[in-house]
Amino acid sequence: MFGGGGMNPRKMKQMMKQMGIDVTELEAEEVVIKTADEELVFSDAQVTRMDAQGQETYQIVGEPETRELGAGDDGDDNDEVADAIPADDVAIVAQRAGVPEDEAREALEAEDGDLAAAIARLE
Repeated sequence: MFGGGGMNPRKMKQMMKQMGIDVTELEAEEVVIKTADEELVFSDAQVTRMDAQGQETYQIVGEPETRELGAGDDGDDNDEVADAIPADDVAIVAQRAGVPEDEAREALEAEDGDLAAAIARLE
């Protein structure tokens, strides 16, 4: 069993290097995972790339926002963007910014569905 609970991080890094495992922190601004039904958007995630014997593995740590697939893609027609904004996104923005849902929806429409930008706009 490999126990790293009480191990010194420097020692752990040295052992991983000896085993041929290279770990790199990536400065990602946004990570999007598209499934058949939705998009998971990580706006402020910690991303780590691990290269072990030529096989790359990525680890994402953070809280994703869920969007309907294709929400806000065209950005030309505000009515289509408004229709594409999920009620959950409106509720999240309203709660985080401490505003009524109609204001939250307006901010999301103005920011083409971008939750973080809408919250920043209202704060």
